[in-house]
Amino acid sequence: MNKLPRRRAFVKALLADRGDMLVIGGLGSSAWDITHAGDHANNFPLWGAMGGAAVLGLGLALAQPKRRVLVVTGDGEMLMGIGSLATIGAQAPRNLAVVVLDNERYGETGMQATHTGLGTDLAAVAQAAGIANAMRLSKLSDAATLRRAIDAMQGPVFANVKVDAEKLPLVLPPRDGAYLKNRFRVAVLGEAALDA
Repeated sequence: MNKLPRRRAFVKALLADRGDMLVIGGLGSSAWDITHAGDHANNFPLWGAMGGAAVLGLGLALAQPKRRVLVVTGDGEMLMGIGSLATIGAQAPRNLAVVVLDNERYGETGMQATHTGLGTDLAAVAQAAGIANAMRLSKLSDAATLRRAIDAMQGPVFANVKVDAEKLPLVLPPRDGAYLKNRFRVAVLGEAALDA
């Protein structure tokens, strides 16, 4: 039986040597995971707005077409914002990747089962929405394949990554929303962003 990768090991491998890649961390565990890999000015961890990570990444990718944009989210949040996949498929930004860490659980509310554990195939949904480069992954070594797809900027890329359903200690990003917003604006637009 194939042992599923640990989510934080997968994210750490995915973000290694990331350069100027912009990363949106979905609500809850995904934000903790990108922070565990290293707090970075190019990270924008969501503290609210469940279901909004993929569409936020879409807007960022359209506004910054020369930058790689990676959304790291969970299956619960992706299910909440499933309609965003249709808009991503229609807009087809080449620089956007959406990675769903799928433990088949709502990790922040008690590890209840999500629909992905009951047969919903998020990669198939993404393909049906027009995202041709949709993949299903389930090994730590798949992070390298996924990273090559992200770096090629021939997206949009969608990856449903089955991960171990472990409950991990929190690794919290900064909690100050104004600080996070300003830090990210400077990372995207430079120091002049604060003068606007």
